[in-house]
This record gives sequence, C-alpha cells and structure tokens, in this order.
Amino acid sequence: MKLSNKSEYAILAMVALAKRYHSNECLHIREIAALQKIPNRYLEQLLATLRSGGLIKSIRGSKGGYVLARDPKKITVLDVLKCIEGVDAAVPTMDSTCHTVEAEAIQEVWIEANQAAYQVLQKYSLQELRDRQASRQQIENMYYI
Repeated sequence: MKLSNKSEYAILAMVALAKRYHSNECLHIREIAALQKIPNRYLEQLLATLRSGGLIKSIRGSKGGYVLARDPKKITVLDVLKCIEGVDAAVPTMDSTCHTVEAEAIQEVWIEANQAAYQVLQKYSLQELRDRQASRQQIENMYYI
C-alpha cells in the first residue's frame, strides 16, 4: 500500500490548516503551497475537492482563504483519503470469484490487512498529525552542547 502524491499533498494542506484552526486564521492557496511545497495549480484542485467533501470552507474577501470545516481533532486521515481518493471505508468482502482454498486464504489475509489499515487511518486525527509534526520540529531545532 502506497500513499499517492495527491493524498500526501492533501494531508499536508489539511495539517497546515489545522495549525491555524484555533487562531481562526485563513490561509490563501499560495501560502499553503509555499509552506508545504505543493504546486499552486495542483493545490487548487485538491482544495476544491476537500471543500466539496465538506472538510474545508472557503472564505471570500481580501482576508479570506481556506479554513477547516470542523475541529482538527474530529477529522481523521481516513476522512481526507476518502475525500481525495474516494476510498471506500467499508471493509472489503470476500471475492466470489475465489474458487480455490489457496485463493480464499490469500483473500482473507488481504481483508485483514485492509481492516488494519483502515483502523490505523481512522485512529489518527489532523490534530495528532499536527502535534507529531510540532514534536519533530522541536527535536530538530534542539542543539546539543
């Protein structure tokens, strides 16, 4: 399982918005793009998808921009992936085309792996990603004598 650039950029943009959530500050596309090193045009498309998915809101005007639609503690990584990739949160079912015992055993393992992945993605919120990022930044900024 690999995270696509599209999903990674969307999560990075959402974490940038999560950092500003409690101060009620909007971020412009160009600010998010610069902070997260995401191409502007690509980011525009991602933000449009996230807005239509109800995860962010756009504010018009000179002081406008984008903000999270709800608290970052209530938006999970899985929510973002479902919005961007159209990932179905339902646990996959057994494929009816499996006719051998070997194929069914493989299918069962694949279902279990998907369930575990969904549980992990559902477990982490944008707030937790933001906190992890802050912790890593703090460690990186420390110097030792």
